[in-house]
Amino acid sequence: MAKGKKFTDAARRFDRDHLYGASEALDLVKGMSNRNFDESIDVAVRLGVDPRKADQMVRGTVALPSGTGKDVRIAVFAQGDAAAAARAAGADHVGADDLVKLVEGGMLDFDVAIATPDLMPMVGKLGRVLGPRGLMPNPKTGTVTEDTARAVTEFKGGKVEYRSDRYGNVHVPIGKVSFELPALYSNLKALIDEVERAKPATAKGKYFRKITVSSTMGPGVKVDPNLINETA
Repeated sequence: MAKGKKFTDAARRFDRDHLYGASEALDLVKGMSNRNFDESIDVAVRLGVDPRKADQMVRGTVALPSGTGKDVRIAVFAQGDAAAAARAAGADHVGADDLVKLVEGGMLDFDVAIATPDLMPMVGKLGRVLGPRGLMPNPKTGTVTEDTARAVTEFKGGKVEYRSDRYGNVHVPIGKVSFELPALYSNLKALIDEVERAKPATAKGKYFRKITVSSTMGPGVKVDPNLINETA
């Protein structure tokens, strides 16, 4: 795919093969952003896992200390008191069979889906719709829970889900270009620390193969995994 002039110009401003310290890399990404909107800053991590093996799937959630800068839209599959609690906490869509029918009809105006355990048999029917989009509720990520209010509050406040794809890569947005550098650094460190804690016991060799940070429309800057714990 051909790159635009702004991308090409930005890529000339740094050494694309050099491994930078975390703060320096983030500062470069912020400085290269020249779009007319507040770009997201994304982290891509290549892990030393075998994605073909189920026990080497890396998946979980992390609370980003500085939030994501994004208005997270949440759908909650619940009824009764759990539904009322979700609404009070600020969920964007709440319902049971009625919400299931809406999603079956193509309504996917949400970023996170949460469900109470009793409704999972119903929600399970949406696997073909939610699964490919990474939206299927899962106990491992705290999206299958009785405490819907807490889950909504956490995801609205900056909790994000991460999971390795079929190539062993993890992609997570950690904020916006408008964030101050210390805020981005604290989010990056929180993510890397959490992914490190989630390392499968069966994973062999080097775990962090490659870490790259970039803005939505900008080139990737490589981060030295050994310099993540530097002072921002």
